[in-house]
Amino acid sequence: MSQIAEATGIQSALEKLGILEINEGSSTGSENFSSGELISSYSPVDGALIAKVKSTTKEDYEKVVQTASEAFQSWRKKPAPLRGEIVRQIAERLRELKEPLGKLVSYEMGKSYQEGLGEVQEMIDICDFAVGLSRQLHGLTMHSERPGHRMYEQYHPLGIVGVISAFNFPVAVWSWNTALAWVCGDVCVWKPSEKTPLCGIACQNIVAEVFKENGLPEGISCLINGDYKVGEFMTHDKRIPLVSATGSIRMGKIVAQAVAARLGKSLLELGGNNAIIVTPDADIKMTVIGAVFGAVGTAGQRCTSTRRLIVHDSVYDKVKQAVVDAYKQLRIGNPLDENNHVGPLIDKDAVSKYQAALEKVEKEGGKIIVEGGVLSGEGYESGCYVKPAIAEAKNDFEIVQEETFAPILYLMKYSGNVENAIAMQNGVVQGLSSAIMTNNLREAEAFLSVAGSDCGIANVNIGTSGAEIGGAFGGEKETGGGRESGSDAWKIYMRRQTNTINYTTELPLAQGIKFEL
Repeated sequence: MSQIAEATGIQSALEKLGILEINEGSSTGSENFSSGELISSYSPVDGALIAKVKSTTKEDYEKVVQTASEAFQSWRKKPAPLRGEIVRQIAERLRELKEPLGKLVSYEMGKSYQEGLGEVQEMIDICDFAVGLSRQLHGLTMHSERPGHRMYEQYHPLGIVGVISAFNFPVAVWSWNTALAWVCGDVCVWKPSEKTPLCGIACQNIVAEVFKENGLPEGISCLINGDYKVGEFMTHDKRIPLVSATGSIRMGKIVAQAVAARLGKSLLELGGNNAIIVTPDADIKMTVIGAVFGAVGTAGQRCTSTRRLIVHDSVYDKVKQAVVDAYKQLRIGNPLDENNHVGPLIDKDAVSKYQAALEKVEKEGGKIIVEGGVLSGEGYESGCYVKPAIAEAKNDFEIVQEETFAPILYLMKYSGNVENAIAMQNGVVQGLSSAIMTNNLREAEAFLSVAGSDCGIANVNIGTSGAEIGGAFGGEKETGGGRESGSDAWKIYMRRQTNTINYTTELPLAQGIKFEL
């Protein structure tokens, strides 16, 4: 255990989460251990090896799916409010373990401790939402055109829901899916990112204990570990009607094609290329806070991170100077130290992509106005710490059109009316999150109108980063079109059925068709 881990209580956190010696990672959270190759989990905070986890083999996977299938047979028959009660107990356990789980998220992924705690709070919030939802899984009643008939819709659970999550939110996104799927009567098989496997094991330990205490089968929640090849077990498996995948656009296209080929359903949450429009009527102080946190929070490794700042030419210099000044105040370092604003990137591969992006923007004619670079020396031994950078660029630059998962903010001008800025914001293939900073009601309404932002999330006087549990989360275009979390997102985890009941002694046919025998 490294000095940072010892000083920040990581060992104690691991013990509280049931992680002692992770050299034989369980594929179901039970005593059945995988026989696959070892995955090493290194912390980007200090480069230390935290633990090793065994990946899931095809043989292991078959056992997991069989366990999940058997659990579904009984779980789906439980009344939805009872399923909600189990999720309520999971929320209580998460409240008890919020500190150690938040600490593990921070250490294994590299986000700030406060963000780690915030991610666990999201898990608690979605559980609370799901508990209420368990008494509101409603259908519709329609009037039949035939006398003496009643017609209605109802929803039934799908079966096994496969969840593939990304490293940047190693626990929250899983909970967005599972909390809803569980109250809907589904069981879940989860493949967490191979870059954050311990967070997955910790969560599995937490929920498995609750299920066991209630005499419920372990297969309601299953865990598999490994790289994309393990994920392919699920995407090609006809026994899994829904695969929810979070990650890059490239990955999402592969998943979508594989699932569609077997006529399954996919829920995709993919890349973002999010912009904040700053109009002449913007509050500059609010703009700076929203833009800076959006760009550097989680070291720019959020799908909702602010990538582009589109500023009206009349206030461009003022906004530019304010943002540059704010960057001078950023503190980069150990994310478990709450005095720091920015932690490390997830690994050295991410660092290389960050460096390549900065080189490319200059080659395309952009100008670096806040220098980037990789930090070294005491406290930066992992080689994953970089300086948040700002570049003046144009929207049509090839690198600007891409999503670089790193703290790089592209500054650009617009002139004329707000419609010109909206066109720039919409001029990328991604469509996740967007924002406008303005005190002008007409500009705000234009941004939110049918001809405004084409993103799944559109905010006024709020940045692009972050979302509340109550609203459905997701984006359009190559972001995938999926919706998770709040609103009516629960419907994706269920199958819709239309029912017609004839309570007469006659058998009239629809559309007045006559058929006499």
